[in-house]
Amino acid sequence: MPNEKPNIDEILKKHAARIEQSIKTASGIEKINYSQSYSTFKEEMAPELTRYEKWCKSLGNIVKLKIAQKDQAKIQRSLEIAHLDLEPWQPITLSIVSFFSVFIVGLLVSVAISLFSGGLENFPIFFFILVMFAGLFLFYFINGYPARLANKWRLKASSQMVPAILYIVVYMRHTPNLERAISFASQHLQYPLALDLKKVFYNVELGKFSTIKESLDNYLDTWRDYSTEFIESFHLIESSLFEPDDGKRIVTLEKALQVVLDGVYDKMLRFTHEVRSPLTNVYMLGVVLPTLGLALLPLASAMVGDFLKWYHVLILFDLIIPFFVFYLTDKVLFLRPGGYGETELIERNPLYPVYKDKKHYAKAFLICIPFLIIGLLPLFFQSPLAPALGLKNDYTFSELGLTFFGDEPFFGFRDVNGKLTGPFGVGALILSVFFILGVALFFSIAFKDRTKELIKERQKTKQLEAEFNNSLFQLGNRIGNGVPPELAFSKVAESTKGLKTEDFFKRVNYNVLQMGMSVEGAIFDEKRGAIAYYPSELIATSMRILVESAKKGLNIAALSLISISEYVKNINKITDRLRDMLAEIISDMKSNMTFLAPLLSGVVIGLAAMITGILSKLNLAQAGGAETIAGVGNLNAILNIFDMTKMIPPYLLQIIIGFYIIEIIFILTNALVIIDSGEDKLETTNKTGINLRAGIGLYAVTALLAVIALFLLTSIVLGGLA
Repeated sequence: MPNEKPNIDEILKKHAARIEQSIKTASGIEKINYSQSYSTFKEEMAPELTRYEKWCKSLGNIVKLKIAQKDQAKIQRSLEIAHLDLEPWQPITLSIVSFFSVFIVGLLVSVAISLFSGGLENFPIFFFILVMFAGLFLFYFINGYPARLANKWRLKASSQMVPAILYIVVYMRHTPNLERAISFASQHLQYPLALDLKKVFYNVELGKFSTIKESLDNYLDTWRDYSTEFIESFHLIESSLFEPDDGKRIVTLEKALQVVLDGVYDKMLRFTHEVRSPLTNVYMLGVVLPTLGLALLPLASAMVGDFLKWYHVLILFDLIIPFFVFYLTDKVLFLRPGGYGETELIERNPLYPVYKDKKHYAKAFLICIPFLIIGLLPLFFQSPLAPALGLKNDYTFSELGLTFFGDEPFFGFRDVNGKLTGPFGVGALILSVFFILGVALFFSIAFKDRTKELIKERQKTKQLEAEFNNSLFQLGNRIGNGVPPELAFSKVAESTKGLKTEDFFKRVNYNVLQMGMSVEGAIFDEKRGAIAYYPSELIATSMRILVESAKKGLNIAALSLISISEYVKNINKITDRLRDMLAEIISDMKSNMTFLAPLLSGVVIGLAAMITGILSKLNLAQAGGAETIAGVGNLNAILNIFDMTKMIPPYLLQIIIGFYIIEIIFILTNALVIIDSGEDKLETTNKTGINLRAGIGLYAVTALLAVIALFLLTSIVLGGLA
């Protein structure tokens, strides 16, 4: 029959030869003509190989290790989540190569040191053990790096889950089309969730899946162990497509949004309970106990000076303990679920170039140079430059006009068997405080100058966010009454006089009326858009939905804005509640970081000055022939136990402790900001500058007062011995 349709077998026979020929002549996947958007997506996904990927593809290819099936599946999953183009054995090979490299280099250096020192009996065991620990740490860090990157990706992506569901729900209220809704969300979300949603489309385009639903379900499976509420919300959105009644469909969509909101709240609630004990351990083991242990250092170094050297204290307090604190806080931060607080819109603020400008560091360095020079004066006076300028290597307090302290040297360098040790003098100790003060001021001044303008804008944005809920409701009502969005902004600006929302709506209205822009351009234009002056993800989300829904009609735009108003109300309640619950923890950590640790450390420096002063007076008394002290006993026996020349110089001890305080402030400030509001570089930079100014300022004042007071007390009590 002429109208009979050909069956599948006939079609295959007809085209088999051509298909086979095409398959044979196909040269490779590189010649497939991908869409332009897919090529753009690939560039966005991996504009360049990360440094980690480069190392894995070079050193990680030295030998191919066989990995257990269980470990391979685990690593492969982390690599896929982190979007790393690596094989599972490459990260493991890199970690092993790194360990052996450090081990071999450490062994060669240790052998070289021992040979130069006179033989293998002088092998530096302490240095070699330290190198071994460094190698083990490097192995552990690199081996677990894929999991860390995957977790970081998840945290960033999960912070955009609520806006993603909101975009899809609001879009599908007026257009029940899942593909278009996901496309709309992927275009307006931030990295990285936007790329994940785009990949859902491109997996279909590549033929990996036949439908969007299959591709989406495959992607959602990656969140099964991390965010079940996200999966449930998407399943509710999918089920809304099968609701015959429009009212039930909208109720199902709203339920999807409520599910993800409740899920974020529950996870953050659990986080506030789980984080208390780990954070307590952090500031007890990493701040309080080391600070209290500092009190023993001056006396211990005087008693066991042959075994306790300054570099031991340096390694312990400036390397091991800060790494330990960083490790503990890092583990705590991985417990934090995403959900709110993170934004990258600040980069579009006109003041952002001021924040990124490096000239602030040059200015801060010029201001701090005098402090650094003062701190290094003791070393300068021991250099050949001092005699060349007609200066002595050291001066006594009497020569400086401070006769009350007698003839004790100001810097206090001692010549022991032809080797110069020190400085032990109180003058050098006081000057060293200025060095730490200069280092802290360098960062504090630079950070303050970088962030002061943007922080003011941030405060305006936060105030606008607090007022935005009511303004959105008003805007929705105006549009619902038939007022076009172009005019509705001016109406709402008039009714919000004296508030920050007035300025925002006035900017939009000015761009529309005076600059001839569309509503979308008036809000989102890169140079003149109102959102550039108020970089808020909340406001940006609301305005994007307004622009999109207005295309479908004024009533739909009005309903969308009223829905967003309810969403803003809910998310504000969640945020306020969680911050109230975290307030006690954050307050405790901040007080330990900026008050307790600097205060105790300053007192420790004063104790070091007192012990040094006592031992110095005893040495002077011995030199003068006073062999006994009433009620104490033989002076030589005491000096044999407390040999000042073998103790850690207070000058070096103070610098080591000062750097320890600075490192702790950097680490804990970053942790507190992330716990409170997510990853926020601007807030971290600003708070670090403030905390450095407060913490090191208190430390410097306490140290100077303690040193002067305790040294005066020592001079008065033991003044008659000299």
